[in-house]
Amino acid sequence: MANDSNRFQAIISHAKEYGFVFPSSEIYDGLQAVYDYGQWGSELKKNIKDYWWDSMTRMYENIVGIDAAIFMHPTTWKASGHIDNFNDPMIDNKDSKKRYRVDHLIEAHAELLKTGGKEKESDDLLASMDALLAKDDFAGLKKLIEDNKIKCAVSGTSNWTDIRQFNLMFSTEFGSTVSSDDEDNKVYLRPETAQGIFVNFLNVQKTGRMKIPFGIAQIGKAFRNEIVARQFIFRMREFEQMEMQFFIQPGTQKKWYEYWKEERMKWHLALGFGKEQYRFHDHIKLAHYADAACDIEFNFPIGFKELEGIHSRTDFDLKNHQEYSKKKQQYFDNEIDPAIGKPYGNYIPYVIETSIGLDRMFLAVLSHCYEEQDLSTPEKQDSRVVLRFPSKLAPMKLAVLPLMKKDGLPEIARKIMDDCKTSFRCFYEEKDTIGKRYRRMDAIGTPFCVTVDHQTKEDNTVTIRYRDSMKQDRVAIDRVKEIVLAAII
Repeated sequence: MANDSNRFQAIISHAKEYGFVFPSSEIYDGLQAVYDYGQWGSELKKNIKDYWWDSMTRMYENIVGIDAAIFMHPTTWKASGHIDNFNDPMIDNKDSKKRYRVDHLIEAHAELLKTGGKEKESDDLLASMDALLAKDDFAGLKKLIEDNKIKCAVSGTSNWTDIRQFNLMFSTEFGSTVSSDDEDNKVYLRPETAQGIFVNFLNVQKTGRMKIPFGIAQIGKAFRNEIVARQFIFRMREFEQMEMQFFIQPGTQKKWYEYWKEERMKWHLALGFGKEQYRFHDHIKLAHYADAACDIEFNFPIGFKELEGIHSRTDFDLKNHQEYSKKKQQYFDNEIDPAIGKPYGNYIPYVIETSIGLDRMFLAVLSHCYEEQDLSTPEKQDSRVVLRFPSKLAPMKLAVLPLMKKDGLPEIARKIMDDCKTSFRCFYEEKDTIGKRYRRMDAIGTPFCVTVDHQTKEDNTVTIRYRDSMKQDRVAIDRVKEIVLAAII
């Protein structure tokens, strides 16, 4: 699947044509790197959220969820390090005036080398880049770009500016009376959801009577002024995160880091996409808050890219919030420390973070499940596009299709709808031949179709069609709900 640009473009087109993802405000020519989720996309997105939320807050007894506000006190971002450290190295092409994130520019050139059969040169280039990034050696990075004759995709020239840092946070004014030079009114759209969890650590711990180790989960919007936003919904300026911060005793972070690496990979593999579609990638240059970090990468059509991050954040966040707020962010642990035979006492917990991009997860599911099939026979040309979503994630679980719009068939179909729609999402359609309706349901990933025909009136049975195999069985009407529920639970 890696680096299949034709497949990627086909997926993007399919997503728009069938109501999954639209360019935002498209009638005004859109807004770069901002997208709207359509009727089936919003359903798929909600199902992914539910799958993650339920697995975190229901399957682990020591994890609870919150929903923190997007706006936060601006000192939050000073304490977190975002105001001083949330920067990306950028470079401009003097001819096209186009701005690139340095690592993306070099990575794109490395991919071209690999595609051209120069795998060693590609690997060497990436290794050099990683080493220079780790030292923040911007002069070295520019020389690397120039020595490799890396060109701008627009101008085709290598006429580059010096590399500079750009902060990625969106800012706005807060309150009823504002002026552009009034720093007191300046607030930020949060660039991550994690800080909403950290500032509520004691609120949740005390009201929930939580004992270390415990976690706080959250799903929410975040905003980053990405200079180079690209690759459809893979990198956007407005996106959603599904994060969990797990609070632990200092000194146990290595054990819990490995534990959550394994647990999160199990969650991904449970979807059945295949172990070969995932890999771990350890960070060479660690963020300012971390003592260990890795990504779970997924095999997108654009290659292996980050899907989820697991970070050992130490006590950086709570310690800094304690310093800036002047309010203690400590936990009293009355468990006995076997080394001294006394309670552990007060300490600032360490944190293991799991953070997955909801939009990237959406793209991973969509791109993996998209399939073009040639069903031609010697007698007839035929094909279909099918989205092989896991049944629990599919936007629509069941389509109810009366064979004809007369003879009482729609009335029977409506009764099936009424029986099933309180338990899962159903779709009803009468228009076109049954074959065309099946193809439309395949294209939006509906795992089951039920056809009501004249035999239904005689023996109270319907034809149930299975999306993946296209097999059709005759079953009693009262078994339809049972069959679908068994597949989606």
